[in-house]
Amino acid sequence: MKSQYFVLGALLLTTITVPTNVYAEHILDVEAFAQISDLIEATAEKFPLDVDGQTYLIPYGYGGSMDDVNVETQKTKPQPDVLSMNINKENKSLEIVLDPATASYTFWVILPEEIISHETEDYGLFVDGMERGYELAKTYHGFTLGFIVPQGATQVEIIGTHVIPEFGAYAVLILGISVVGLVFFARKFSFGNNLPRIN
Repeated sequence: MKSQYFVLGALLLTTITVPTNVYAEHILDVEAFAQISDLIEATAEKFPLDVDGQTYLIPYGYGGSMDDVNVETQKTKPQPDVLSMNINKENKSLEIVLDPATASYTFWVILPEEIISHETEDYGLFVDGMERGYELAKTYHGFTLGFIVPQGATQVEIIGTHVIPEFGAYAVLILGISVVGLVFFARKFSFGNNLPRIN
């Protein structure tokens, strides 16, 4: 019996004294990626996203910092065009279509919270249908999501929990008018008084 307590005590002691550090593997150079600031957001390329007749400019770019954005690296690194961006209301996602590139590259997009957001900041990212890892940085207007796009990939889907418009103003107006009309109609025409009573 004492030997069992001794073994249990030894196991507990080794788990306490042995360091149990966990290291996350980042997919991008975190220090460079964190340099994305309001200046980069202001000078970034912007894609006009049309949602229900309103246009939003979505900033995006290539690489992780301003150091990567110069004439020499632009010539050597692939930077395919963004062909389209759309909101998928059913999936609550932002869909991006890219030109296929001849090599893998780093791509980032700023997700304004008014357009797409996630309650726990745990977005889903799928590139050509495969789930991918990403880096996330908080910006003034939302979140910057950076990830690696493999060679030849064209379809990107970023899934949140809310997209614009979640519940439009017209839907609230129609619901309110319907409720008021129903109450008025029920008071004006009482259908319950003409029914036979069952005892």
